[in-house]
Amino acid sequence: MTDHLTALEHKSIHIIREAYNRVHPLAMLWSIGKDSTAMLWLVRKAFYGRVPFPLVLLDTEQEMDEVYAFRDRLIAEWDLPCINHPCPPEDEMDPTLPPNTRAAMRKTEGLKTLLEKEKYRGIIAGIRRDEQAMRAKERVFSPRSMDGAWDFKDQPPEFWDQYKTDIPDGCHLRIHPILHWSEVDIWRYHAREGIPFCELYLARREEGEGDGESGGRMMRYRSLGEKNITKPVESPASTIDEIIAELETTKTSERAGRAMDKETEDSFERLRAKGYM
Repeated sequence: MTDHLTALEHKSIHIIREAYNRVHPLAMLWSIGKDSTAMLWLVRKAFYGRVPFPLVLLDTEQEMDEVYAFRDRLIAEWDLPCINHPCPPEDEMDPTLPPNTRAAMRKTEGLKTLLEKEKYRGIIAGIRRDEQAMRAKERVFSPRSMDGAWDFKDQPPEFWDQYKTDIPDGCHLRIHPILHWSEVDIWRYHAREGIPFCELYLARREEGEGDGESGGRMMRYRSLGEKNITKPVESPASTIDEIIAELETTKTSERAGRAMDKETEDSFERLRAKGYM
C-alpha cells in the first residue's frame, strides 16, 4: 500500500509532467524556501535529474543573505537554469496599499514584467491550500486574466484530476503541484528525501540581555520572505525532527512572521486579487 508521502509525491509529479506536456512556454518560480525547493526536488525526480524549464527568482534585492547563499549553492551543485528577474521599485506600487503590503506587491509586479518579457503561458508556483485561507480556493491549474488578476468565483472544475489548460491569448496559467500538501508534509518529505534547505528555518538564539543561554530567545523562520517584511517566530526547533514535532502541536500560524498579513483585514485578499502568488 502506498504511504502518504509517496501518494503526495506521485500526484505532484503527475501535475508537473502534465504542465510540461500541455503548457508552452513554461517556467517555475523558485523563492528558495522550503516549499519551492521541495517542488524543485519533485521536478528533478519527474525528469530524471534535470530541470527542463527556467527557474525564476523574482528579486526585490531584499532577500536575506542566507537565502542568496543557499540559491547560489544549489545552482552550482544541481546545474540549475535559474533566472534572476528584478522587481520594480516600491515607489511604483499602488499608493493606496498599506506600507508592508505595498512592499510585498513588488513581486506581483515583477511577475507581470517577466510575463510581458518572456511570454510564458504557464507559471509553476509552490503554494499550498493550508497556508492561507484565500489559497484554499485555488485550483491546480488556475487561469489568470490578461492583467494577471485571479477571479476565484469563476474557476474551472477539476474532477478526477482532469485539468483545463486552454486559455485565451494574453492570459496565463498558474500551476500548483503541491497545493494538496501541508506544511508538516513538506518537512517530512525534506526529512525522508534528504532535501537541502536554508539554515534560517532552524532556531538560533537572538542577541539580548545577559550572557550565554540567557542571552535571548530562540527564534526561527517558519516562512521566508523579504527581510524588510518578514520576521522570525519564537521556537526552540533547531533540527528538522524538532520542526516536525513542533508542527504537530503548534497553534502559531505559518505566516505569523509576514508583516503584510497583519496590516489590514483584507491585505492578503487585495494582493491575491492583483495577482500575488
